[in-house]
Amino acid sequence: MIGIKAGAKFVSAALLMAALSGCGGDGGAAEQTVPLESYTPQQIFERGEFELARSRTKDAAFYFSEIERLYPYSEYAKQALIMQAYSNHKAKDYESSRSAAQRFIDFYPTDEDAAYAQYLLALSYYDQIDEVGRDQGLTFQALQSLRTVIEVYPDSEYATSAILKFDLAFDHLAGKEMEIGRYYLRRGHYTSAINRFRVVVEDFQTTSHTAEALHRLVESYLSLGLTEEAQTAGAILGHNYQSTDWYEDSYKLLTSQGLKLKDRGNNWLSQIYRQSIKGRWL
Repeated sequence: MIGIKAGAKFVSAALLMAALSGCGGDGGAAEQTVPLESYTPQQIFERGEFELARSRTKDAAFYFSEIERLYPYSEYAKQALIMQAYSNHKAKDYESSRSAAQRFIDFYPTDEDAAYAQYLLALSYYDQIDEVGRDQGLTFQALQSLRTVIEVYPDSEYATSAILKFDLAFDHLAGKEMEIGRYYLRRGHYTSAINRFRVVVEDFQTTSHTAEALHRLVESYLSLGLTEEAQTAGAILGHNYQSTDWYEDSYKLLTSQGLKLKDRGNNWLSQIYRQSIKGRWL
């Protein structure tokens, strides 16, 4: 990919500054002594690369976008579009990056850089997931876009990274459920807490939060006097997560009340326990 993977062919800084004198500056908004229309798409593209090399990513995005505007049917327009998406992403202008990446996918769906455009689109959501407390809409959108990379471009060099980021985003959603569940548990809202922990156990069982969710279910059910559910949650912990501290905590909590960690009753946890015994837990 021009400007990213293979490296850019830069003209000298002196030549660029002379060729496009006055065209740069603050996001391309500075006064121009000569209009950009006077320059070739190659010259404007090289100026964009020059600004990108100086980490002036907003200026770089401006020049690449001007190629799309002035020379929409040139070969440089296609190259500039993917570079525009990249530059805007580096500038953390995620909305503009996503827009450029989507246009590239729409205009050039079979191009070799379409996989990278889709990956940039996914990153425009993923890189905004910076803490558990944020709105989870971005996480869902990141998951959907990362899944597209994985499913549509499985042989691309971005598939492996997309899989890793998908798993991390999925774990992030489970973390949000756990955060809310713990909030309810601390305040004695046990039924609401159970609903959150159940989501983790049923829908996010491959994440790092499942063992804690089971332990919190033990705590919540015991607080409500529902010993059969608590014992079954403890039994699942013993079967799948016996080496964890969460199992140790549940074991102490249950046995201190004379209860065993075993499948009891016919509840939703009992069904999961039977599935896990048959090897269909994960």
